[in-house]
Amino acid sequence: MFIRRKPNKSGTFSIEVITKKGGKNLVVQRFGTSRDEAELRSFERKAQQWIDDQRGPRLPFSWEKDDVISDFMSTLSNSQVRVYGPELVYGSLYDRIGYNAIEDEMFRHLVVCRLFTPGSKLKTMDYLWRYLHVSVSRHKIYSFIDRLSPSEGSGIKHRVEQISYAQTLRVLRGRVGVVFYDMTTLYFEASDEDDLRMCGFSKDGRHRNPQIFLGLLVAIGGNPIGYEIFEGNIHEGKTLIPMVESLAGRFGFDHPVVIADAGLLSRSNIDALEEAGYRYILGARPKNDSADVKDRILSMKLKDGQVRSFRRKDGRRVVVSMSDTRAGNDAKNRKDGLRRLEKRLGAGRLTKSNVNNRGYNKYLRMEGEVRISIDYDKFNSDAAWDGIKAYITNSELPPKKIVGNYHNLWFIERAFRMNKTDLRIRPIYHRLRNRIEGHICICFTAYTIMLELERRLKAANAPFSLNKARELTKNIYSITYTLPETKEERTTVLQMSEEQKLLVEIVHK
Repeated sequence: MFIRRKPNKSGTFSIEVITKKGGKNLVVQRFGTSRDEAELRSFERKAQQWIDDQRGPRLPFSWEKDDVISDFMSTLSNSQVRVYGPELVYGSLYDRIGYNAIEDEMFRHLVVCRLFTPGSKLKTMDYLWRYLHVSVSRHKIYSFIDRLSPSEGSGIKHRVEQISYAQTLRVLRGRVGVVFYDMTTLYFEASDEDDLRMCGFSKDGRHRNPQIFLGLLVAIGGNPIGYEIFEGNIHEGKTLIPMVESLAGRFGFDHPVVIADAGLLSRSNIDALEEAGYRYILGARPKNDSADVKDRILSMKLKDGQVRSFRRKDGRRVVVSMSDTRAGNDAKNRKDGLRRLEKRLGAGRLTKSNVNNRGYNKYLRMEGEVRISIDYDKFNSDAAWDGIKAYITNSELPPKKIVGNYHNLWFIERAFRMNKTDLRIRPIYHRLRNRIEGHICICFTAYTIMLELERRLKAANAPFSLNKARELTKNIYSITYTLPETKEERTTVLQMSEEQKLLVEIVHK
């Protein structure tokens, strides 16, 4: 029996299992008709599985007695069987992207383990022994991580960034026209601070935990360019220019458009970007702008979906958009904040320290020396800003394209989310700077591989997610055995499910 792809007059193809009888082809079984290549391949895999089932189990050599099979099976041990899926999937992508240029095998193990079963470095030891039968000491793992730090002179971080950037250029067909920059905080379980790990404003809400800042620069689609770590109490506005200039110098950017959120909005950042010849789109805080700018924005009376722009007195463009959905969310958040204030005020839990402009505390006011009340007039006047979003730019793109480009900032937000959830980049348990930098280098590499796997799954219209793909790798096994006559050692991947076969096919395509 064999599989035939039969062309039809309609332009479709039919997948059939054929057998020969009397010199003629006879259709034994039909598995489906389609124009879609991925669907046709799926039909062909089902057809092959059906043929295999009809033939029954096939053994590598002829067996005469049941006890021969029993004797052979009795020679097998757990040490001959290992989980091969992580290497077959993540290891293959590691090589295809080019990380195998980093010759130390320990880096490969740490990255694949981070993708397969993210956890502590001690968990890596368990993974290597349990699944790969490789015994590695904790000292060896930590001494290698120490060498990943740029301060150790190994250059591995820069090589990782160069390989990742080359991958980004391949995906984007050679040009990076827009870059996105943002920062996030990574907290530590330890309570003590040092020159790097410091308490500061935490985006994770862990204000009492020491932290560092991670700055990340990506292209469209979240494709990585580079990263840097900063002290936990640094102002994020001071990180943009040094990082963009450093990576531009190394990779030769042709002055892409720089997109960042309002946290990077400062006069010094804008001046530096303009002096260096960059175009930029930055999130604005219109309620903090001059009275003239606020009046112009509110006088527009924008409706849902409308976008307008004007120039400030300094010549920079302000782009303003309106969204009814955003307006609904803004109104809800204001009302929720007001209810929390009212509840705290009624319970007598508000003091002078609460009267500041942080969050919804801006609706509080002090009367005399002791009386605190809620400024309902200010609360009501803020309703005029519900749904309004503004941007500062020196680009001459049409207003709607400015908004559209800025909305792609979610790529970097998603990159942070993938690192924090899928790769569990935090909390960080390391204390030494070298190990902190090594840990982040491993996670950055793993993120690039995960992004490439996701891209391939989408391109193939695969019927499963990244998380499902990870689960599929956990049950792909190989067995190593020795041939009795030649004493040759061989390794064979055990039969996979249809989904596992599809995953491996997508990765190796």
